[in-house]
Amino acid sequence: MNTQLLIGATLLLLSIVFSKVSARFGVPALVVFLGVGILAGPEGIGGLSIDHQGFVELLATIALVNILFSGGLDTRWNDLKPVLANGLLLATVGLCISAALVAVAMRFLFDVSWIEGLLFGSIISCTDPAAVFAALRSKNVSLKSGLAPMAELESAANDPMAVFLALSLIELLKTPGASITGLIPTFFLQMGVGAACGLILGFAIPKIINALNLDQEGLYPPLSLALAILTYAITVSLHGSGFLAAYVAGITMNAQSFIHKHSLTKFHEGFSWLMQVIMFVTLGLMLRPSQLSGLIIPGILLSAFLIFFARPASVFLTLIGSKHTIREKTMVSWLGLRGAVPIILGTFTLYSGIATGSLIFNLVFFVVLLSVLVQGTTLTRIAVWLGVSVKPESLSTDSR
Repeated sequence: MNTQLLIGATLLLLSIVFSKVSARFGVPALVVFLGVGILAGPEGIGGLSIDHQGFVELLATIALVNILFSGGLDTRWNDLKPVLANGLLLATVGLCISAALVAVAMRFLFDVSWIEGLLFGSIISCTDPAAVFAALRSKNVSLKSGLAPMAELESAANDPMAVFLALSLIELLKTPGASITGLIPTFFLQMGVGAACGLILGFAIPKIINALNLDQEGLYPPLSLALAILTYAITVSLHGSGFLAAYVAGITMNAQSFIHKHSLTKFHEGFSWLMQVIMFVTLGLMLRPSQLSGLIIPGILLSAFLIFFARPASVFLTLIGSKHTIREKTMVSWLGLRGAVPIILGTFTLYSGIATGSLIFNLVFFVVLLSVLVQGTTLTRIAVWLGVSVKPESLSTDSR
């Protein structure tokens, strides 16, 4: 046990220290976390591996719940209102368009079924707000025209959508003869119950926190974390989307006053970073580079197809009636940075028992890595080149 603790703490420490060094060279921290995991993995110098399915799935669920809860807790409703319609359209219609286009590419490259192609497309079409805005803020650049809140809303809202599609498509693959049209009523049920539970519990949690009036201030962060996970669990038991409930609960809480609000928000932000570090290191520990050699070219082709065609096409088609300019839509397209959520969904797929689970998991690695490298390292330059960036001293009220 002591050896495992030593290795785990060392990996975490190295990931954080190397991320500081990587920032000076313009390399996103998430790539460093992934690299540390690969080096310590079964075919790296560490020779470590993670094969416990239940543990990985539990860890992935806790990570995603907190990432969404923290994103909502750090989101102000007044910032969302002007971009609510476009953000939700991007998170739903836009994600479906992107997933469908990627499915076509998967069919062409790997001759998989349409459902398997849609499954992969759903997994890699969701974006990561934490990765995007960490990259922007590190260069002290913000965006004009409400692009930042819209991208944040899209990224947080498309996670529950991607989770629903991925898990539903996995069940379709495991249940021969099932119809994809049966997902429609299930979708509205899960999203409706999830939003309702998120609102109710989002109003209830601050009252619970205030009413308990704990003697030890240090107990409030674990209390808040337990209530976030409880929100997910209660919603799922009612056949709703627990991930959507966690996000909505966070937004609802942000509009209220409760004890230690600022410190709890910071706690969940820090815990989200910890979860992202752990999930990227975990991906590295689960990868076997020897299995990736035959996927390098198709993996690069799929990544390029998503970044340069599927993502822009989904944004331009979804926002076709909006007032945003071509430059602004192009910036939104480039904000489609992938992160922890595709890794989590790829993990679920790997352990699902479907025939293409390993293929999808390995392809997720290529897409996430290239997305972080290509888009993550160029976000600020693209923003400046498109003329949609603004320095902090000249920020308007609709920018961050």
